[in-house]
Amino acid sequence: MRSDAAKKGLTRAASRALLHACGITRGQMEKPFIGIADSSSDIVPGHVGMQSLARAIELGIAAGGGTSFKFGVPAICDGIAMGHKGMFYSLPSRELIADTVESMCEAHQLDGVVLLTNCDKITPGMLMAAGRLDIPAIVVTAGPMHSGRLRGKPLSLVRDTFEAVGRAQAGLITEQEVWELELEACPGPGSCQGLYTANTMACVTEAMGMSLPGCATALVGMAHKQRTAYESGERVMELVRQQITARQIINEASVRNAIRMDMALGGSTNSVLHIPAIAHDAGVHMPLEVFDELSQATPQICKLRPAGDYMMEDLDYAGGIPAVFNVLQELLEDNPTVSGQSVKQIAGQGEVTDADVIRSLDNAYAPTGGIAILRGNLCPDGAVIKQSAVSEKMRNFRGTALCFDSEEAAYEAILADEVPDDSWAIIRYEGPKGGPGMREMLNPTAALTGMGKEDSVGLLTDGRFSGGTRGPCIGHISPEAAEGGPLALVHDGDEIEIDLDARQLNLLVSDDELARRKEAWAAPAPKIQQGWLARYAKLVKSAGMGAVME
Repeated sequence: MRSDAAKKGLTRAASRALLHACGITRGQMEKPFIGIADSSSDIVPGHVGMQSLARAIELGIAAGGGTSFKFGVPAICDGIAMGHKGMFYSLPSRELIADTVESMCEAHQLDGVVLLTNCDKITPGMLMAAGRLDIPAIVVTAGPMHSGRLRGKPLSLVRDTFEAVGRAQAGLITEQEVWELELEACPGPGSCQGLYTANTMACVTEAMGMSLPGCATALVGMAHKQRTAYESGERVMELVRQQITARQIINEASVRNAIRMDMALGGSTNSVLHIPAIAHDAGVHMPLEVFDELSQATPQICKLRPAGDYMMEDLDYAGGIPAVFNVLQELLEDNPTVSGQSVKQIAGQGEVTDADVIRSLDNAYAPTGGIAILRGNLCPDGAVIKQSAVSEKMRNFRGTALCFDSEEAAYEAILADEVPDDSWAIIRYEGPKGGPGMREMLNPTAALTGMGKEDSVGLLTDGRFSGGTRGPCIGHISPEAAEGGPLALVHDGDEIEIDLDARQLNLLVSDDELARRKEAWAAPAPKIQQGWLARYAKLVKSAGMGAVME
């Protein structure tokens, strides 16, 4: 066992003494040591109440013949961090989480690990650590939140709070109605109800084979989730006995299956940052082109919020990820999973119980996947758009640029109705380096939607968007403005054109003029010049590379 290095032999007497001080018996000392990376928190709804799941995992590990050790992992709520300094820390926290799990497992030479997670950066951070460590590992996602209710109407966080601000600003609803919505939109713990980033990554994790079948969609607080946690504890012990390590599951086939799942569901654009980062730490090269290749060949068979009206609970009741596997099985690549079953075996057992929530391939919501990768002179290294949430009218759109050098400036102008129809709101210097931390910009996108401008105004940024964003919003523009990318050279009044079908995004300015502007451009001073984010800005790579640190 790996843990023998910390507990076996005469020279480890002091180590054993310290373990005995933790309450470990001599009998437990002989068993495999299993970590439980626990991201429970009192301030993140997706992570409130995880303690019961950690307890179930502990019992499962004990039943399977292991000795468990729980340790803490940080978790940031993007919704609470949104729109202020806190969002600078969100994406970088992914690296801290991966480093924390790696550090704890290596420092104590743990034989295996159960990764208890739920939200946007926590799940990919833990998967990155699993790929680095290459030890037996299994993921338990804590589950989606139940939908809210107000006067019989189902509610979700994004549509009924973030977008409600824009509706109130436009005079469509009153502030009193906003107060009512904010009390009822989130009725309790769980990851936010739609196919936003947290739930996208849970589905991606299950599709990758790193969590048990049904785990991604099993709702928070339900007995199904408790059973899954217990079974995950038992199952990690079998992985340890068979020495089935993370990289035997996270390989090129599983990463491609994860991307296909994302495309079929119409998931968050943040997956285009996280999946390459997970692949990178597992030693798998996964360029942006693969996303577009698989998107073109994968019909979108689900339409959950924000793109549609269904929620995660509907997907769960319709059969969950095994049912989606069943529909996609001819497109999937067979691969082992932590369950002991192969992807194709799970697909064969899946059953669709609602044929509108999970449609057949010949009755898909769209012939191609939910995400598109764009190229052009404005984004030579790529850009990302959630095409499933773009209206037909805006798939081909030419507009004039209105430039803002921060999210705050753009949001203020949008709320003041200073962004005219037929324009592109440009938000730049918000990329991985320039942000730093590539802030998620749900406030401006939700305001545009709430004000009814999703069919008349586009938004372009080197930052990123929430999984809750809808409309013609293009993010991850690379190279970013802080590195002198073309986005830094855009002037107010310039014309920009998107042709979504051709996957093109172009600034309609001559090469000679862009060269003159480049010559006159000077990099702005870093926004943050001390602390962890200053170090992050120096080491982080482009969004086109998953914003990994090297």
